[in-house]
Parts: sequence; structure tokens; C-alpha cells
Amino acid sequence: MRRALARARDGKTLDTAEAAILLQARGNDLETLLEHASRVRDAGLVAAGRPGVITYSRKVFIPLTRLCRDRCGYCTFATAPHRLPSAFLSPDEVLEIARRGAEMGCKEALFTLGDRPEDRWHQAREWLDAHGYDDTLSYVRAMAIRVLEETGLLPHLNPGVMTWRDLQRLKPVAPSMGMMLETTSERLFSEKGQAHHGSPDKDPAVRLRVLEDAGRSSVPFTTGILIGIGETIAERADSIFAIRRVAREYGGVQEVIVQNFRAKPDTAMRGMPDADLHDLAATIAVTRLVLGPRARVQAPPNLIGDEYALMVRAGIDDWGGVSPLTPDHVNPERPWPQIDELAGRTAQAGFELRERLTIYPEYVLAGEPWLDPRLREHVAALADPRTGLAREDAIPVGRPWQEPDGGFSTGLRTSGRADLHVAIDAEGRTADRRDDFDSVYGDWAALRDRLPSGGGSGPTGAAGGVVREALRRAESDPARLTDEQAVALLGLAGDQNGAGADDAGLDELCRIADGLRREAVGDDVTYIVNRNINFTNVCYTGCRFCAFAQRRADADAYTLSLSEVADRAAEAWEAGATEVCMQGGIHPDLPGTAYFDIARAVKERCPDIHVHAFSPMEVINGASRTNMSIEDWLRAAREAGLDSLPGTAAEILDDDVRWVLTKGKLPTAEWIEVITTAHRLGIPTTSTMMYGHVDTHEHWVRHIRLIRTIQEETGGFSEFVLLPFVHHSAPIYLAGIARPGPTPRENRAVHALARIMLHGAIANIQCSWVKLQDDLCRAVLSGGVNDLGGTLMEETISRMAGSENGSYKTIGDIAAMVAPTGRPLRQRTTSYGTPDPERLAAAERSGGVCRSVRTPLRLIDR
Repeated sequence: MRRALARARDGKTLDTAEAAILLQARGNDLETLLEHASRVRDAGLVAAGRPGVITYSRKVFIPLTRLCRDRCGYCTFATAPHRLPSAFLSPDEVLEIARRGAEMGCKEALFTLGDRPEDRWHQAREWLDAHGYDDTLSYVRAMAIRVLEETGLLPHLNPGVMTWRDLQRLKPVAPSMGMMLETTSERLFSEKGQAHHGSPDKDPAVRLRVLEDAGRSSVPFTTGILIGIGETIAERADSIFAIRRVAREYGGVQEVIVQNFRAKPDTAMRGMPDADLHDLAATIAVTRLVLGPRARVQAPPNLIGDEYALMVRAGIDDWGGVSPLTPDHVNPERPWPQIDELAGRTAQAGFELRERLTIYPEYVLAGEPWLDPRLREHVAALADPRTGLAREDAIPVGRPWQEPDGGFSTGLRTSGRADLHVAIDAEGRTADRRDDFDSVYGDWAALRDRLPSGGGSGPTGAAGGVVREALRRAESDPARLTDEQAVALLGLAGDQNGAGADDAGLDELCRIADGLRREAVGDDVTYIVNRNINFTNVCYTGCRFCAFAQRRADADAYTLSLSEVADRAAEAWEAGATEVCMQGGIHPDLPGTAYFDIARAVKERCPDIHVHAFSPMEVINGASRTNMSIEDWLRAAREAGLDSLPGTAAEILDDDVRWVLTKGKLPTAEWIEVITTAHRLGIPTTSTMMYGHVDTHEHWVRHIRLIRTIQEETGGFSEFVLLPFVHHSAPIYLAGIARPGPTPRENRAVHALARIMLHGAIANIQCSWVKLQDDLCRAVLSGGVNDLGGTLMEETISRMAGSENGSYKTIGDIAAMVAPTGRPLRQRTTSYGTPDPERLAAAERSGGVCRSVRTPLRLIDR
């Protein structure tokens, strides 16, 4: 105990064993522990610009439904349908509570409800169906909007376990959300008779995933632990450290509640003793020490008796939400203290009580990406612009919420560095990194702990019988190549320095792949005359590999209007293009229907051009912002003019890799759902893999195997595109975490392996000339590749990352690149057919690139 206290005194980082020791501090040891915790809290308040201030939120409690699919042994909030007049509060009841709260000066509407009650209670399902809601969260979303519009209160949503996609659709309607972690104890979840047994949503792994997904989605999130429910001291310490890990990695944990169990009658745990308040104080103090000065730590004031001073000394800096109107529906036997009494108790402890909003001041002041622009005015009406705290004289007034279906044409206009598509070649990017590099992507040091393990990118199995057998199998029966054999074949490339490489074996692998290519598609090398149109690069998703994304005020940021997008499509058509490929950043102002407007604008200007547009991430964004299903959104996009989807945003389809590569991009399962839904609707897609960063050869093999599995089920992929990581300006490389892309040998090996593993499933294997030099393109063309992609006309994404291969290639450039191979060159359509004579003639006249994007030097040369 003495050693642990000394380390806490000296500001040393505690480990879980030391935290467990300190959790048991009592008597003089507890007093010493509280002193250390208080000092850390005070330093944090000074750093935050509010020394001596403890905060609270004036709220109303809206129990939207008390039905729940879980069966927690201590809960009196959840009940059965026969004990309720209705499965859900009606809209009128919700608004009545909110209006009365607004009249009493409340600024927060706390929506509390059971987890997905429709999964357990048919009465909940029937109520939702009768009122036109797909699920409980759709009703939550609708009521949050009405509260914003009709009362001005700010919703804080506590709907329990949410998926990544749930967070996307709820973020635009609530400045903050929350869910108690409670505990990481698997034992309390899995063992019969324990507190969480029989409650699917109390699986610690599931709840931790929610915390992570909230951080990835830049949602200011409240969480906490519940003590005294049967957990051990070691389990309690582990829970605190689990919250610290998420808070460090994503920065989205806005407050941590340390709540003590209080036994309630009519529950399975009614005989359990209440958690001791000195135990609570020790836990608060350890939480403060472990989480550090920047954390906001809360103890509910209605559960601590008269021990206000003890909790302040333990290190809290917040009392949570306090309602002058509604009871604590989770602890109804424990009334809230009057706010004047709470202020007096706080003053007696030497602190000033100040009101905050449901979204903490740090996130109010930071703005994007934490605060959705649809909520900006609602929050600004109640917040002190200097401190981010609540303006106590502010009176909530309903304000319109910008429903994200208002269209694109009256919203975004061409702005910023709109000539980046041509200037990037002549002038380059303004700086090699954004000035928020150290914060926007999460904690780089914590990220290193996430680096996936595996066999690495060395010569795994690159010698002996395994490789010889793998080569024989690849040639004679490629469909039966095992994952182990595939990894061994990639090992022929050696490691990042070429150590262990077997060039003769690699040549043999490429020869086999090229034979399969000839069998599948013949000798033609194909390409398409197309134009990339990236309609905005404003994006706050936080992809750590992406050098394209900018904040709206950054020097390189731009957005194109609908008319500018249509103009560029018309230019492409005039130059002989048969396709436009349109993708953009996840701009916070972009309505979910803007994608329809973009497709429609292009089709109105160029009815016969193929619209290949919108990555799965953009599909999810559009569906979430419109609260539509993926299927309904894709149907609407097709009606607006969408013809096919790019299978980008795939990177590596393994979440262990994805959560290192990106802070907030869609999970693997969501990517698969978008792609397979599109295929089911008859919308073809491409498939891609970006490789050579923090992944391993095993990841490449599993990714390609997954692509084949999907193709065998749906048949919707037109091609597989291999995208080597371009590292030069990629944030994850600049942070020293990713390697500098794959080696030339690895590029040869993986293109060949893709041909082999996908033989009989996907006929077309494409390389990216943007990311590979011409000689390497020729090398992979001799190892299984049959397609070079497009003339592109503008390619900004890879160029922003540091690619040195230009933004377009003319037909003449492509022909010169292919000529040494001796293979015929053929212009194709998106579906690999042959363009009509008029398109071919137009492309021949222009060289496949519109004049506006050619640099003066290239025009002189030609």
C-alpha cells in the first residue's frame, strides 16, 4: 500500500495491480489517497480554465420505454408490458415532459430506455409497427428531433447497446450519448445467478465495442462503472483501465460515472448489501488517478447520503444530471437533491457549482467533428462561447433541425481550392500534414498497442516442400489452394528488405498466374476512358492512412457545387468518356440525399454516361443521415441515376487492421452488407484491397478469400483492384506506425496470387498505374493482370498522399506503357464491353483526357 501511494503521490503511471491495492485503502491510507486524487483533479480544472468549479447538468428524465430485453438482477427500471399503460411514451407525453422541463430552466433531455425491447416483447414490436417505426432507435431519433425543434432542450441518448451504424444515425440528433460499461467481469455475465446473467447486452465485450464505436464516430460519450454488484477488486480495477484505454485511443469519453449499487426491493439482488461509501470514495479516487487530470469524473449526488464532501475530496468534478422536475427513474427511491442544496454542499467543500450542457465544455469549444453541424445552433443558443459551459440565463427555445433531406443544390457551393485536381501536379499540397495531426486521429501511442499480430511480411514458408506443393496446386487446381499455401507463395517476395526472397520462385508464381489470366480473359490489356470527380475533400472520419481529407477551413479543402460536378461530367463526355467515378469526403454538411442529387445532375447533363459512384462508406453515411435502410437508399440512388458502386473503403477487410488504419470508417460487416445488398438489387460493384501498411500477408490472403466467397454467393463483382499503400504524406506513416508501402516483389506476388485465388470467380484483375510506376505495371501485367483502370482525367487522392505518377494518362501514354509487353490494347466500358464507335472516335480525338486538366507542358508536347 505504501509503495502504491508513493507512486500515486509522485504522478507515476499506475498498473492494474497497484490500482487494486489502492481500491482497498481505508483509514489514514484512504485520506492520503484522497489527497492525491484531489490534487490531480485540481490540476485538471486549472488546465481546463475553470479552477475550483464542479459542474452539473439541469435535466429532465424521459423514460421513453421501460421495456427491455435484458434481465439484470438489480434493475427496477425495466418491467413487463402488463404493468404499463403503453409500451412507449407517446410523442405528446415526451413533449409534455420536455416542455415542463424547459419552463423550469432545464437544458438537457435525458432519454433513458431499455435495450431493444422489440426483440423480447411482442407488445413493443406491435406498438412500433402501429406507429410507423422500424425499431426503437428510429423512435428515439424521431423524438430527439421533436424535442430539439419544439422545446430547445438538448437530447442525451441512453438507449443501451448501439451498433456503429446506430451511432451514425443518432449523432445528428443528439450532442451526446451514453452507456455505462458497468464492469468488464465476464463472470458476472456468464455465471448463472450473477448480476448480468441472461442479459445479452451486458456482455462486457459488446459494451466495450460500443465505447470504441462511439469514439470512432466522434460522439461525446458518457460511461462509467457500477460497484458492489459482485465484482472482485481486480475486476473493478480492470474495468477502470478498460475505460482509460478507450479514452486515450479515441478521446471521446466525456465523463466517467462511478456509481454505487443500492439494493432495491422486488429485485433478485434485494438481499445484497449496499456498496460502502468509503469503498465508493476509494474507487472514485483510483478512477481519478488512473484516468488523469483531463478526465471528468462524476458521482450521482442522490446515491451518496450526506457524504458530499467525501466525494469531492475523492476527486469528482461533476455531479451529473440533476432534475428539478422528474425523478431518477433508475433509482426512484433516491430523490435528487435540490439544486440550491447541491450548490451549498459544493460550496462547503470549497468549490463553485456551475451548470454545463449535456455535451461537455471541451467538446462544445472543439466543435467538429464532435458536434454535428445540424446541432450547432441548438448548442450555441445555450452555451457560453468563452467557456463552453451553460449560459445560466439562457432560455431554451425550439429551433428547426436541419432534416438531412433538404437537397444539395441549395446547400454546398463550389468553394476552397477547387482547382486542386490540376494544381496538385503543378504546385503540390500546401503542407505535408494537418495542424491537428496530434489529436484528430486519436492517441498515436495508444494506437501502437493495437498493431495486429501475425506472420509478418517475411518469407513465411518460402522454401522447401510447402512452396513447391503450393506452386503445383496453383497451376493444376487453383480453387483448392489453401490459405497456408497462399501465404507461403507471398513469402517468395521476402521481407521488406528483400531478405529471404526467391526470385526464381516468384517468376514461376507470375508465370502460373499469367497462364490463368490468358485462360480467363485472353491477351487483351483493357482500359476505360473515364473521369474521377471527387466532389469534396472535407471529411472528419479520421482515416489515418488518408492524406486527402481536410477540415473545411484548411488551405487545401474544397467542395464542388452540383453545376460544377455536372460541368466536369460533360467535359468528360466530350472527351469520349463512358464513365464518371464519383466519390468524396464525408462532409458534415452533406445531406444524405445529396448523393441522389449528384447522380441526377450528371444524368441530366449526360444521360448515357455510366455513373460509377459512392463507396460503401458513403452509402452508409447517406442511409444513416436519411434514416433509410441500405436497401431503400440504394434503390433511391439507382432511381436517381446510379449505375454501379466502387468497392472502395475496403482497405483490409479485417477489423483488427481497420481500427489501426482508420478512426471512424465503417466496420467490415457493414462493408459486406452494403456490397451484398447492392448485388442483390442488381447493382454491380468493383472490389478492392489496399495493402502494405500495418497488415500482414495473412491479412491479404484472408481478404482475397473473403472477396471470392462474396462473389460465389452474389456474382456481383466486375473486377478486383489492388491498391498498394502510398505512404509519403499518409498520417499513419508520418506517425511512424505504418511501413512505406509494399515492396516491388510483394506487388508482383500479390497481383499474381489474386489472379490464382480468384480464378473462376472474378475474371478481371486490375492494377493501379496511379500507385505503380510504368515498369512495375508491366511487371504485373506479366503476372496475371489484364486491366489498367482508366485514363482518370483527375486523380487527387493518391497525389495528395504523395504518388508521383500524375493525375491522368492519355490513351497514348497507356499505349506506350503497354507496348513493350507485346499485348493488344483495348478500350472497354465499365462492364468490360466495347464502347460504341462514336465514343471510340471521341476518345481518339481527345486522347481520352479533357483539355481542361492537361497541363500547358503536356499540351505543347502533344
